[in-house]
Amino acid sequence: MIYLELFLTFLQVGAVSFGGGYAMISLIRERMLMYGWLTEEELLNMIAVSESTPGPIAVNMATFVGSAQGGILGAFLATLGVVLPSFIIILIIAALIRNFLKYKGVQAFLGGIRPCVVGLILATALTMLMSAFFAFRSISDALVPDGKGLIIFAVIAATAVISKKIRKKPLSPILLILISAGLGMAMYSI
Repeated sequence: MIYLELFLTFLQVGAVSFGGGYAMISLIRERMLMYGWLTEEELLNMIAVSESTPGPIAVNMATFVGSAQGGILGAFLATLGVVLPSFIIILIIAALIRNFLKYKGVQAFLGGIRPCVVGLILATALTMLMSAFFAFRSISDALVPDGKGLIIFAVIAATAVISKKIRKKPLSPILLILISAGLGMAMYSI
């Protein structure tokens, strides 16, 4: 049953992913591709949409995938699955926080988790970078540069750097997303 699969899949993602939404992306990617719920390209598009909309990226992705696979009930169950573990853990931590962090075991646990989270985020970022700029899907693929994607990235990076030098403050991320979307619509419709 798709509803139970959605709930349990995102419950697992929410239960074993430490470090927030970006750290969850690699596990979400693995599950979505394994079940065939999203292609690599759809996943990249969903990450872009999830980043552009309010709310945590993992919740947005769970809602989107749940909706695509099971309608409104699927969206609700996938979203519930991804947030339930964090909600329960935070309730427990909130009740115990004063005494929780003084234990060496807890400090060691958190010290061991941090490098893993950074590694997961970097690996996901590298995979997304290679997929977005070089049409990379698997280790056997040849790296074929996507000129349009590289141009959009270069224009956005240059705009951000030049704006910061001239205005002495960074451009709004929302404005950069809108500029990037406009460039994407213009360049990929050609």
